[in-house]
Amino acid sequence: MALRIGTRASALAMTQAGTVAEMLGADLVPIVSEGDTSTASLATLGGTGVFAKALRDALLRGDVDAVVHSFKDLPTAAEPGLVIAAVPPRVDARDALCARDGMTLDELPEGARVGTGSPRRRAQLAMRRPDLDLVDIRGNIDTRLGRVGHEDPERALDAVILAAAGLSRIGRLDAVTEMFDLDRWPTAPAQGALAVEVRAGDEHLVRRIDHPESRAAADAERGVLARLEAGCAAPIAAMSFVDDGLLFLTARVYRPDGGEMIDSSRAMPLDTDAPAELATLVGVDLIERGAARIAPLDPSTPAEADTPSPRRNP
Repeated sequence: MALRIGTRASALAMTQAGTVAEMLGADLVPIVSEGDTSTASLATLGGTGVFAKALRDALLRGDVDAVVHSFKDLPTAAEPGLVIAAVPPRVDARDALCARDGMTLDELPEGARVGTGSPRRRAQLAMRRPDLDLVDIRGNIDTRLGRVGHEDPERALDAVILAAAGLSRIGRLDAVTEMFDLDRWPTAPAQGALAVEVRAGDEHLVRRIDHPESRAAADAERGVLARLEAGCAAPIAAMSFVDDGLLFLTARVYRPDGGEMIDSSRAMPLDTDAPAELATLVGVDLIERGAARIAPLDPSTPAEADTPSPRRNP
């Protein structure tokens, strides 16, 4: 009997989980959460964790054998009875600008309207282009792209910023006008990585698709969040990678208005304990240098999440 892989029913989630299903020879099982159908705000529903909860409930009930998450969407606290058993090879972690008329960020006119729902991206934009009009938006990728150059002046945006990974997975890289370099513009912890979660004891079902270097990098980045006890209100970015046997980690904490930034970088030989140890070193350094002073900290939700608009109101 083929493995049953649970996933959210959105186009992006189905595509992401489809890559995992192909690797495992598994069947996809779409699962609709309250967050996918309700028009209420995420705060009212309990934050972005509402999307992961439906998948996890189905897994705990035995309706599916594994579930696939965008790793950046998950709270850093472990879920009792469940285990992240595999992190497939990570894809492009960069952010991408999708602007009208092929413009780059520097080419956007003064006062241009740029849409994003991410506190981290808002802070980065405010730091680099304080003249821009930042517009809070929500919706799936096509909905957001549809607002660029929209004929309705109230809905029209000059640009939006999206994850390159999501654009690539649904075949919309054609909309990109600029890719942001990770050194200057680090992204959400674990952006571009998927997490395959199973019931404790079932790790063997998916372990063969685990990519150790991708897991180490994602764990180090998310470890900073855990150390800072940070959530969706905190503009935090992180970048980690493996090179020549060393695990590198850089994390940045921004003041929400972009007026200040603190960063920290460390590296150590890659071994089983390196992601946690490195995250602790970087996290402690950020705290000592004033992270809690410049950024709101909220341990209840992940730093940044893919939060599409309700299915009945795309």
